[in-house]
Amino acid sequence: MPPRRMDTASGIVHAPPRVIYQALLDPDAVVKWRPPAGMTARIHAFDAREGGSFRMAFIYSGDDHAVQGKTTRDADIFEGQFQELVPDQRVVEIIEFLSDDPAFSGKMTVTTSLRPVPGGTEVTISCENVPEGIRVEDHQAGMASTLGNLAAYTEEPTS
Repeated sequence: MPPRRMDTASGIVHAPPRVIYQALLDPDAVVKWRPPAGMTARIHAFDAREGGSFRMAFIYSGDDHAVQGKTTRDADIFEGQFQELVPDQRVVEIIEFLSDDPAFSGKMTVTTSLRPVPGGTEVTISCENVPEGIRVEDHQAGMASTLGNLAAYTEEPTS
């Protein structure tokens, strides 16, 4: 069986790695920045430690969304585990969608890497073993939206 694909997105966030790392592990923050545009998040469980688990749902806003949810028509429910936490550098999560559709089966590894750069942090999200049911263009748009949300959440307002 050939390996599944890997999708990656990165961007510069004008905040220090410490602030971004904290936002990755705070459920109150995650619910605000992690869902891509057109979705909201609901956290059912969140134990932010190595080996800790989580369960959350991304819920589509409104009835006119073009993409159907992975678990229900209007929601993507997923659970996972924090595999590795390296303060201010990296968070590795194993995620599995709850879906009856085999196109969304399997465990996806999501690595969020933080690298200090002048004026902030380069944030890179790498997803390994992406389920074939997730279209590349939808995933790229979602990751770009999530990075934008993370920046908006963590950056200091400018006057």
